[in-house]
Amino acid sequence: MSHAKHSATLLMSCPDRKGLVAAIANFLMTYNANIMHADQHQDVAEQLFLMRVEWSLDGFTLPMDDFAKAFAPIAAEHNMTWKVSLSSRKPRMAIFVSRYEHCLADLLHRWRIGELDCEIPLIISNHEDCRRLAEFNGIPFHVIPVSRDNKAEAEAQAWHLMDEAGIDLIVLARYMQVLSRDFVTRYPSRIINIHHSFLPAFDGAKPYHRAFARGVKLIGATSHYVTEVLDDGPIIEQEVTRISHRDDVEDLIQKGRDLEKVVLSRAVRWHLDDRILSYSNKTVIFD
Repeated sequence: MSHAKHSATLLMSCPDRKGLVAAIANFLMTYNANIMHADQHQDVAEQLFLMRVEWSLDGFTLPMDDFAKAFAPIAAEHNMTWKVSLSSRKPRMAIFVSRYEHCLADLLHRWRIGELDCEIPLIISNHEDCRRLAEFNGIPFHVIPVSRDNKAEAEAQAWHLMDEAGIDLIVLARYMQVLSRDFVTRYPSRIINIHHSFLPAFDGAKPYHRAFARGVKLIGATSHYVTEVLDDGPIIEQEVTRISHRDDVEDLIQKGRDLEKVVLSRAVRWHLDDRILSYSNKTVIFD
């Protein structure tokens, strides 16, 4: 696992200025922190400073229940946006899927072997196809049919299930429905989607068919945070593979599935490990 057994991670961003690294390090050292990892990035164009710092809680003298109050003056002084997480608390992840099971199967395999450090209390689908896979892994599977006429009711049913389960992150593992504005705004930077093209090329429906018609030599997959604009959210990870004139649409789809699995799982793992900061429709992925 990327986290120590007993650590905390701070993710923060703020307007860039001198002394930010020292301010955070000095604050942590005041409470005897042993800093394990620290990484930072300055976006010159945006005049923005971003940082990830992870420290051991062994010997850390500030109770984490009191961290927000103690850190608030520094955060206010530097106009920081920040969050802190504990390795002892596993995020709770919901997976949405339709009929294609390759991304779901890959996520569940990685979760089962411990590569994805989270809990998966439920899987939601608009079809029955993936039920056996979910039940094989011991995860409750909920079918919520979605049509043009019942979309609001279906989303309300999903909200209820996720609220009951205390969901932190939603992963769309080839869930072939467009989420409403109300749904997306409930979970800012907490919905990860896999799109089967190298965005911004071929957004929307049937990207492999359109890529084939265009005669491209590379196809790709993109994992991104979901926003109100379809397939336009901050990109987390992308990958491509080469194709040739001998490949037909089915070949593109087959090759694309391998990309989709890897790209989605990477993005989910980085999110669970608190390695992503999103800003201005972009992301920073810390090592």
